[in-house]
Formats: sequence, C-alpha cells, structure tokens
Amino acid sequence: MAKGKRRLEELAGKLDVIIEIRDARAPVLTSSPLIKELSRIKPVWAILSKEDLADKAATKEWLSYLRNSSGKVWACNLLEGKVSPIRKELLSKKPAHRELRVAVVGIPNVGKSVFLNLLVGSRRAQVGGIPGVTKGVSWYKGQGFLAVDTPGILDARSGRTAHQVLAFLGCSKPDVIGGYDLLGMELIGLLKKKNLWCLLEKKWGLPVLDGENSQESLDRIGRRLGCLVQGGNVDHDMAGRRLIDAFSTGKLGRVTLESPEEENQWDHEDADSGCR
Repeated sequence: MAKGKRRLEELAGKLDVIIEIRDARAPVLTSSPLIKELSRIKPVWAILSKEDLADKAATKEWLSYLRNSSGKVWACNLLEGKVSPIRKELLSKKPAHRELRVAVVGIPNVGKSVFLNLLVGSRRAQVGGIPGVTKGVSWYKGQGFLAVDTPGILDARSGRTAHQVLAFLGCSKPDVIGGYDLLGMELIGLLKKKNLWCLLEKKWGLPVLDGENSQESLDRIGRRLGCLVQGGNVDHDMAGRRLIDAFSTGKLGRVTLESPEEENQWDHEDADSGCR
C-alpha cells in the first residue's frame, strides 16, 4: 500500500481528473483508502459500478448524497458499456493545448480495467511513458485524452469484518481470509442481521428458522444446493463457496449493504438494512 500510495501521489500532480470506481452495493467500504489525500491534489469523480446488482432506491440515495458532498458521480452497469455521458463530460475539461490526463483508481475488482476499456475502446493503445510525467506508468490513448490504470489497493488497517464483506462482494479473495465454510457462515450472519435472509427464501425457497445457528443454516443451504459428499453429508466448503458466489454475482437479487447515514458501520458491525 505504501508503494502504491507514493506512486499515485507522484502521478496525481500530472493529472487533470481522477476517476474513482466504487461498488454501488457498498460505496463507503469500497472507496479507495487513498482518495481523501488524492482529492486534495486533483478533482475526483466517482463511478458507482455494478449498479445493476444494487438496490435501485439505495443507489438513488447514494447519488444524491455523493453529489452534495463530493461533486460529480455516476452509477453504471459496466456490462452495458454505456459511458458516453462520462466521456463527454471529461472532454469538456480538456485543456486547449494537450490531451486530458485521467487516472482510474479503486480497490481490487470494482471494475477499473473494464471502465478504462470502455473509456478508451476495447483495444487499448498503450503509448508508454509521457515526457515530464511519472516514469514506469503505462498510458492508454483515447480520443482527446490519455488514461492510466492503477493497481487496486486495499486498506491494510481495515478490520476483519470489513475484509469479509469485501470478500462477499468479490473484491477480496475469500481463501485469503479463511475457508469458504467459515466465510459462508459469516455471510449468513450478515444476511440475518440486515434482514436479508428473504433473498434466500425468494431464490431457493429457504424460510428463516428461529433459533437456527449459522452452521445449521449453511447445512440447510448445502442440502438445498446439492453440495453433498459420500454418505449424504454436506460439503460445507462447497456450500459456502456457492452461497458467496451467488451473493457476489447478484444471483440472489439486488442488494445494498450501506446507506449514507451509516458511516464506518463495519467498525461497529451493527447496521440493519432489509429487503425492499
């Protein structure tokens, strides 16, 4: 993180605009740990990616909140590839004497490279180092601007709960934090705490059972999904993997885990949401 921070700070002074990609399902948790410092150097625009996986009403709230507090912000389904309004807005900031210089930043797997591809075209034309600009950085040429991708950086100071939620969203590798069985049980706990078990009831026909602990719930999910081994026992690792995959890819339905009123909620682990 320290190396990435130094590189971005050195690069920032040569940029015109910084575009930060966040996951619309958790805009605070998936914000770059460097963005506050970078925003003091250059304007930062926010893109809420994966808006097709997020609750529509919650995304509307987030757009209003971030526009009031931060400035320019869009919500995008990057799979649809509709970034023309953003490209048009960028080009309106182009200096008369040269191309606009843009950096795309964000934590891992929020869609930085996908957005960059859409911005400059699927066939990115790498132009290498730019004279007078940070060495060792690869720039990509678009119509009227140069864009640079940056490595995804996670905040190493974040607590275990935050990293678990990032794994649920697909932004962190589950096998680094713990086994899929343990993480599956943690996700079950989160779904129950936020009144989101209804997602499993709608998708898999699994009603919530009073008094059932997370391991028992994972066992029931595993049996429903056919995650069985010899003897008819549940493979809890497979069940956890299937549950996390279904949640992270939106197969369980659209969901948002944060609201603008809940700052730093993952430090307290006590926020409620609910199915809308």
